[in-house]
Amino acid sequence: MKVAVIGLGSMGMGVAASLLRGGHAVTGFDVRPDARATLAGLGGVPGDTPAAAARGAEVAIVLVVNAAQVDAALFGPDGAAAAMPRDAVVVQSATVPPDYPAQLGEKLSATGLRLIDAPVSGGAVGAQSGKLTLMASGAPDAFATCEPVFASIAAKVYRLGDTPGTGSQVKLVNQLLAGAHIAVAAEAMALAIRLGADPRAVYEVITNSAGGSWMFQNRMAHVLDNDYTPRSAVNIFVKDLGIVLDTARKNLFPTPMAATAHQLFTMAAAHGLGAEDDSAVIKVFQALAGIDLPAGPPPSADI
Repeated sequence: MKVAVIGLGSMGMGVAASLLRGGHAVTGFDVRPDARATLAGLGGVPGDTPAAAARGAEVAIVLVVNAAQVDAALFGPDGAAAAMPRDAVVVQSATVPPDYPAQLGEKLSATGLRLIDAPVSGGAVGAQSGKLTLMASGAPDAFATCEPVFASIAAKVYRLGDTPGTGSQVKLVNQLLAGAHIAVAAEAMALAIRLGADPRAVYEVITNSAGGSWMFQNRMAHVLDNDYTPRSAVNIFVKDLGIVLDTARKNLFPTPMAATAHQLFTMAAAHGLGAEDDSAVIKVFQALAGIDLPAGPPPSADI
């Protein structure tokens, strides 16, 4: 199929690469010229605008940061929606407020396009390997169109209903858990260091004990390696947990754990760490408690 990928960050580029491996004709757009050049190097065809990338595409996957960027990519000057053929499908994969996809679906329907609300999980590694998890909702006919596309990019596709918005509801729950798990993992490791425990020994024990979590295993490995290259940045969780809190407030629902985690990510961003990997929240404890974080992996022994 001809598939456009709008937004070629770490997630979008991985999705584009997986689609190319699946035999699809991939076009793409990103505001950064270097990202467009990278796509060309992979065998895709970059466009100078969202419209240029989406022209003639049967499916367009939108992997940008937030709802405002989705609107700009689809309906702004040189937006993708106006360039797509009638009955094409937009797969909206940004993390957005759960009331947004219904509004987006109405706007796309007015132009003859269909929508699948399909936030993703799995990070840059899952995108690159074609093993994302999709939390998707939309009309059955739109799912039928997208089956070959989803087969190339996802290990699991959860069909959560026929109405756009359900996928984003479930993604909101996932992000609450993901953000809270990262925050408490950083707190736990920082406390271990303050107590004088060997952080590598702590990591080994916790990842094989009941207190472990996928986020502890994944993100504290970054801390031990002193590698804060952003796979998912601090600023992402400032945004995503903000969506959790705003949605909960509208529904008069208390979210004390999400609020605490949001404050930790906000402190990290205020400390100038917003563009670093989200595991950099541990540096808040470094600043507050004066702990010494690991300097990187130990040298390998020469035999």
